Amino acid sequence: MTSLYPLKFLPILKERVWGSNRLSKDYGKNAEEGTKIGESWELSGVQDNISIISNGFLEGNNLEEVIEVYMGDLVGEEIFEKFGREFPLLIKLIDANEDLSVQVHPPDELAQERHHAYGKTEMWYVLEATENASIYTGFNQEMSKELYIESLHKGDIVEKLNVETPEPGDVFFIPSGRVHAIGKGVVLTEIQQTSDITYRIWDWNRNGLDGKPRELHTQLSVDAIDYNIYESYKTSTHSELNKTVNIIDCNYFTTNLIELDKPIVKDYSLTDSFVIYICINGNAILEWEGKNMSMVKGETVLIPAIMDKVCIRPDSSTRILEVYIRQGFEKQVSKN
Repeated sequence: MTSLYPLKFLPILKERVWGSNRLSKDYGKNAEEGTKIGESWELSGVQDNISIISNGFLEGNNLEEVIEVYMGDLVGEEIFEKFGREFPLLIKLIDANEDLSVQVHPPDELAQERHHAYGKTEMWYVLEATENASIYTGFNQEMSKELYIESLHKGDIVEKLNVETPEPGDVFFIPSGRVHAIGKGVVLTEIQQTSDITYRIWDWNRNGLDGKPRELHTQLSVDAIDYNIYESYKTSTHSELNKTVNIIDCNYFTTNLIELDKPIVKDYSLTDSFVIYICINGNAILEWEGKNMSMVKGETVLIPAIMDKVCIRPDSSTRILEVYIRQGFEKQVSKN
């Protein structure tokens, strides 16, 4: 069987009422002029939105087909045993030219019970933020099911949300059950479980692309929400030049930040997982087994689990998010 190699994919562009042309202009996503692109799904195993490979001898095959053939060599033995052909993570670029809806995602158990699907825990890495941009995450005061429903009826739910002022490089971890919204003026990378289940709570009294109000999921959201208040909602993080720094480690994914201005060699011989590179700034050349390929800002690359070593050779200063699933991850609720 021909050797696996780093895989690139065709972006799946999603028109959204709150989108713009920024992902096309600044992140290399080709969309029709005038189309309001809000999301670019960079790597997806979501049914009806499965990523198509765009490079090498596997070009034109979708991710599910390739996992079926290469199994653990592509995704890792433990991961293939758990998820089969379904790729367990979804990688997006999101451009919030307007406020996104206030929403919540159900945890695994509730998502399985209601939708026979996984829940959605996610994280955000902020790429751009205007001076007056906002991130809404969690509550800023005591809340309960009764108070939540009362607040929705009054139309003042936004006043009960914790508001953060984001800056480029900020990290927000959004576990399932946490109410959240991306505010106007933010561009970010989202890393999440493979799930497209969203309960929309509040949509700023606006109409969708079809000119009609978008559906709200008031009753569905009640039992999905974590009503607790937390001391901090922003993840403290830092970077070290030419080193790999962990920023998120949870049961669903591990995310590291790599900032470099000289070549580094990554050794994955003890990692039984695929590895995802998301190039968030600068450009680089990836080298392996005497071969090489380019990676530019806005691109996502999937490194197969069977590849032991990759050299990242940056073009000046480059920032990359490195994502994988650690060994011994807690078993998630299975779909029936």
